[in-house]
Amino acid sequence: MICVIGSMNMDLVVNVDKIPIPGETRTGTSFSTISGGKGANQAVAAARMGSDVYMVARVGDDIFADTLKNELSSSKVNTDFVYTQKNSASGVALISVDEDGQNNIVVVPGANYFLTKKDIDDSSEAIEKSDIVVLQNEIPIETVSYALQTAKKMGKITVLNPAPARELEDEDFKNIDFLIPNEHELESLTDEPANTEEQLIMSAKKLIKKGAGHIIITLGENGCLYIGKDTQKHYKAYKVKAVDSTAAGDSFIGGFCSSYEKDKDIEKAIDIAQKTAAMSVMKNGAQSSIPTKEEFDEYWNK
Repeated sequence: MICVIGSMNMDLVVNVDKIPIPGETRTGTSFSTISGGKGANQAVAAARMGSDVYMVARVGDDIFADTLKNELSSSKVNTDFVYTQKNSASGVALISVDEDGQNNIVVVPGANYFLTKKDIDDSSEAIEKSDIVVLQNEIPIETVSYALQTAKKMGKITVLNPAPARELEDEDFKNIDFLIPNEHELESLTDEPANTEEQLIMSAKKLIKKGAGHIIITLGENGCLYIGKDTQKHYKAYKVKAVDSTAAGDSFIGGFCSSYEKDKDIEKAIDIAQKTAAMSVMKNGAQSSIPTKEEFDEYWNK
């Protein structure tokens, strides 16, 4: 069982030939509303890859709330601990995607920023029943810290995707078994340059000294870099035709956690994660792009 604690957003997606620069107006080619949010995306990815998943989150009392919860339920994610914030909008993300599949995103947190320490206590059943607890930084940072601490006290494996990049306390790193940033988030966490593989490794080891168990740095089309206490390895990405990279990182984390929950094999879990992320960039949208286990097996076994 996996417990994902984090954000749920409605993604308002515009496809455009080129992402506009400040002051520029461009005509989009299409518009869609797609369920997203880093927390929900990761929960859906893990569930579609075969894991039982709880979601702990908050939505507003607006027109998007039921759609966001129903999308999770349709992927067999348990929503018993998705709470409703009265007189609040659900989180939204405004996303522009260009013809090369690159994007820019503006997130309005809405109800996500009302997820509290009390909600973590009220969701203790979900945490207790889970082997892995997954978090991101699209909810209040004090809630992230408290959830990590709570999960570790219960003896759970903890995973933090520090996105968006925000400052963490040194004590937080001691409660993180797997820290999964991209290179920009790693640079923000360490205040050190992260332009070369050597710099990435040095920065990761700095966080391991603070107490983090394992670091997996996602590098987009360049794959990922794993750094443990006594080992490091670069994994090449699988080459596919990218259409939209919106949920690639979330698909990576969901795939990783689903695999690691079953086998506790880091190398295998990273390979599954890379393949899940590769499949996600071949389709538009966030949750709409995340593969099911059947689609995954069919694609990689053909």
